[in-house]
Amino acid sequence: MSRKNRSGVAVRRRAPALVFAALGDETRLALVVKLSGGEPHSISQLTRGSRLTRQAITKHLQVLERVAIVRSVRAGRESLFELNPKPLEDIKGYLDRVSELWDRKLARLKSFVEGT
Repeated sequence: MSRKNRSGVAVRRRAPALVFAALGDETRLALVVKLSGGEPHSISQLTRGSRLTRQAITKHLQVLERVAIVRSVRAGRESLFELNPKPLEDIKGYLDRVSELWDRKLARLKSFVEGT
């Protein structure tokens, strides 16, 4: 396998970990929930109801943007943030594959223990 291909595989393997790391913060999870309604939100809208500053919310949004969970679009002088569901769908697929793998392994263990 070429060096280029190996790095592509490494990035794909690392991608779920990066998404999980980004979602591993309750503030970022709350932002994902706010954005999950499908409507773009401004920083002001996302800050409303929070004790965090606009700067803190912006830093959390940047983390989510780096792993493509959110994307920003310009609306005049303001940036609006919207949810990109693709990375979350990819994570769901990843978890489904891991779950299937464990189900098979547990079935083999059960069969071994029961002697069938």
